[in-house]
Amino acid sequence: MLPEPASARLSFVTLEQFLEQLPPELKTLHDGGSGATLLRWVEPSELEDPTPYLPEGEFLLTAGLPFLGKGGSAAKVDAYVRRLVGAKVAALGFGIKPYFDAVPDVLLDACRTHNLTLFEVPESLPFAAIGLSFSQLLETDNARVFRQLADTNRQLMRAVLSPRPEHELLAALVQRVPVWAVLVGADGRVRARGNSAGGSTGVEHSLLAPMLERLLSGSGPRVEMDGFEEAGSALVFGHPLRSTKDANLGALILGSDVPLTPAQNNVVQSAVGLLELLVRQRTNGSLAPSQLATAMLLHPESLASGGTKHVNRLKDLLAQSLSSTRSGQMRVVQGIKVDGSVDDGPVREVLQWRRLFDTKLVEITDYGFAAITRLRVDDSLLADVEKLGWRLVIGEPTELNGLAAAYQRVSTLRARVLSTGVSARVDEVTWSVTGLLGRDAGTMLASRVLAPLLALEPERRDPLLSVLRGWLTENGSWDASAKLLGLHRNSVRRQIGVIGELLELDLNAAQVRAELWIALQYVDSLVDA
Repeated sequence: MLPEPASARLSFVTLEQFLEQLPPELKTLHDGGSGATLLRWVEPSELEDPTPYLPEGEFLLTAGLPFLGKGGSAAKVDAYVRRLVGAKVAALGFGIKPYFDAVPDVLLDACRTHNLTLFEVPESLPFAAIGLSFSQLLETDNARVFRQLADTNRQLMRAVLSPRPEHELLAALVQRVPVWAVLVGADGRVRARGNSAGGSTGVEHSLLAPMLERLLSGSGPRVEMDGFEEAGSALVFGHPLRSTKDANLGALILGSDVPLTPAQNNVVQSAVGLLELLVRQRTNGSLAPSQLATAMLLHPESLASGGTKHVNRLKDLLAQSLSSTRSGQMRVVQGIKVDGSVDDGPVREVLQWRRLFDTKLVEITDYGFAAITRLRVDDSLLADVEKLGWRLVIGEPTELNGLAAAYQRVSTLRARVLSTGVSARVDEVTWSVTGLLGRDAGTMLASRVLAPLLALEPERRDPLLSVLRGWLTENGSWDASAKLLGLHRNSVRRQIGVIGELLELDLNAAQVRAELWIALQYVDSLVDA
């Protein structure tokens, strides 16, 4: 049998650990070699037979009342000690005063005969103080256990978000629990293995066949047990991995030579739960989105020409993928990476966006991601996403047959969000050239197109800008622009000529006029600056 690992003592205190906390006045009269024994509690009792009330691993304290009178005979004391050993009491502490001035020799002899650890407790050390010291030590140890469990659960969650979640999860499990582990699919084939450092690699897969048959044919949560002669396999136990409707999707089988502690069993249960989520996601959870994607890829025309029954079927699949209802509206969301965003890998990103937007319809793209969600994507959710180093284009509410158009409208704003670094909502954008271009891009256009004009002194620059704006407003009409500006038409003609020479542009070209008009919408911020 393998030596008991240090991790096996989690959530319990050994007798040796406890004695280190007690005053040195506590005297060892007989060491029964129980220092590594796990203590359950410290219990004072003056009953002639306290064993019916003692769990295994108890440190029993007595002031010797059972040994007064006829109870102090050799036969009675021997029977008392034999009962304690049979109940697997860890140690006996005998308190001096008020009944005895020293530990009776007959008790010491019995403890030596039956190898029960015996201590002499001085009058200066009350039983209550011993109990309080134990509870404080146990509380400290439990706090350590909770910290270790929290750290372990974080490691298991990181494994789930890795590119090979099942393999990484088993690796994390065997690192924290001294077992070998085998993950088996519903077809009985091994999907992943994990072996603790320096430990056993398990048993031949064929030997696990009877256990697998029980696991994959039964129902409900359960644990199947077996044992083998191979090293590290004295105790082999299997957990089924079940769907939400109790279909068997596989099994996790673990092997060890020593029983697991409650803390280690807690880690195993966490791993089983995460593995169930993974296999459910691979099977049940992926049916709706995969069927929806297949139908829309292979039969895109069905949305327009398909019958009501077929369209309703697609709506049902869409609702399942969004955790919504058939009539619920949805939004298209695109996420754009900005400086400082971290590349977590495609699998982790998909899972992250699925969780945040409560949807299974997520696509990783070259610019970031696209998702279809039933959520409104309020300011709180937007803030959470932006803290991760991303910006969003959020579409307006739509239905199934409007998804393609909604995606196109969202896509038109992506360049603007990328250049400005500011998230945008489609339903808050002014759908014009200036509205779509955005202030930052428009200002950049104005600074480049109008650069020679903007470089002039204000007393010359401002009149020329005013003439150019008035002339373009009247679509290049000399008379109309002269009237608008309060100038003679020849004066307007002369100043427009100066502007054309400064800008080195043909102002008769429609495209040039259009670009100048757009640039003028943003020039005020440059002039004011």
